[in-house]
Amino acid sequence: MVAAVTALSRLARAARRRPPIRTARSEQPSISVVVPARDEAARLGPLLEAIVGAPGVGEVLVVDDESTDGTADVARRAGGIVVPGRPMPSGWVGKSWALHQGLNAACGDWVVALDADTRPDPCLPVALVARARADDLDLLTVAARFECPTAPLQWLHPALLTTLLYRAAPPGAVAAGAVHRRMGNGQCLAFRRSVLVDAGGFATVGHHTVEDVALVRGLATAGFAVAFLDASSLLRVRMYESAREAWSGWGRSLSLPGVDLWLRRAVDGTVVAIAQVAPMLRVVARRADALDVVLVAVRLGTLAGTSTAYERRGPAYWLSPLADPLALLALVRGVLARNQRWRGRHY
Repeated sequence: MVAAVTALSRLARAARRRPPIRTARSEQPSISVVVPARDEAARLGPLLEAIVGAPGVGEVLVVDDESTDGTADVARRAGGIVVPGRPMPSGWVGKSWALHQGLNAACGDWVVALDADTRPDPCLPVALVARARADDLDLLTVAARFECPTAPLQWLHPALLTTLLYRAAPPGAVAAGAVHRRMGNGQCLAFRRSVLVDAGGFATVGHHTVEDVALVRGLATAGFAVAFLDASSLLRVRMYESAREAWSGWGRSLSLPGVDLWLRRAVDGTVVAIAQVAPMLRVVARRADALDVVLVAVRLGTLAGTSTAYERRGPAYWLSPLADPLALLALVRGVLARNQRWRGRHY
């Protein structure tokens, strides 16, 4: 009962949402786009095609994080400025180190950080900065629309995403909850350059594999204005090509290692197990009670809420609650894992 009430109270925060990010045409300060890239030659092109020369963008900096492929060549041909990544110091994680170098090289008043697998509308940077300035924000992080090219991925990915809804407020929620419940999306960040430089850049989160959530919570704790909003109409992302990649790749960060205390992660995993996963299994086994029926109805309702976050919503998407046990397994795997491997590096 306690887990059910906890989950329902968290999901209720989706009822009141702030407006999503839209295009803007007002005068903006200078904007630098920073792209951390390690072996991204195969994915970098579409991003740079959209963002180099985009409205309001003064420079596009691609931090080549010791790539072994043609990442730097792709960036130069597309008109990006290549920042050769220096060897990573001890105690840092690769992406945070790349972002830190990009921040130091940037000249704009505002910095928009984009992952190589993002597919932004050219108007995105100006829209982000306009919204941040209108809301007097120091850091704005946004949710994108996911491209899932295969049916198995369309089935599993929404189940993984939904575990976050049972643990934290969704993008744009008016009631974002306590600071330790704040979320962020490192695929797209917009921030005042001076604020982050004065705060020490990415050094404060340099050791985190989940640097986006750590940054959001750290700045919010320090009193800076931070928001997590919806920009799915202006930003798409193709994170994974298969369900196996998603289970392995997203599974490493889904449990928020290093950001949440182990006990909190274990409790949240229990809430997901009891309120998201178990009710459907009990219904299938014909052992459901009234509370199980309510929780299954709520779970099915989350499908409508997350549907706008996906490019494709075929039968596999609507059957994704059946993938909840696998999503829970990925979450548990992340809680129990001691070491992680990412892009050839161990953390």
